[in-house]
Amino acid sequence: MKQISNAINNFGQDDIRTIETSESYRLEIDGQEIIIGPDDVEIATEDIPGWSVANQDNITVALDLTITQVLQEEGLARELINRIQNLRKDKGLQVTDRILLHIENNDMTNPAFKNFEDYICTETLADLRFEDSLNDSEAETFDLLEGVGVKLAMEKTQGIKM
Repeated sequence: MKQISNAINNFGQDDIRTIETSESYRLEIDGQEIIIGPDDVEIATEDIPGWSVANQDNITVALDLTITQVLQEEGLARELINRIQNLRKDKGLQVTDRILLHIENNDMTNPAFKNFEDYICTETLADLRFEDSLNDSEAETFDLLEGVGVKLAMEKTQGIKM
């Protein structure tokens, strides 16, 4: 039994697939043929931390779900763009109207907004200005993610880049 167990523990993907898809699997232990059926073994899979794995037929796909700093920053930039686009719509601005965005400095969001500034500006037809503080009566506060917000003020410009 110990030799059979060792042989099974050393199976590769092809061996496992053969057991899953056929009536029997033949092993040779000390010159003796051993026949193993799908009911003789338990095939289990374990998730790899940080990965999502899916199998279908003979295809296995593994996705790395690790959120890098760059992905996190891009996500914040995309959330900001979404809020800006909705605010533009709420203010009745035309799709082609250029805007100036005043964004209150925030240690949690500034790195993302500055690293993706060109992307934000292109997607929203905006120019960005980072301010130490914004007047509450003129600014709007949005939650981008749980616990991460942004305070900004928007004004329509005459299409002149500032």
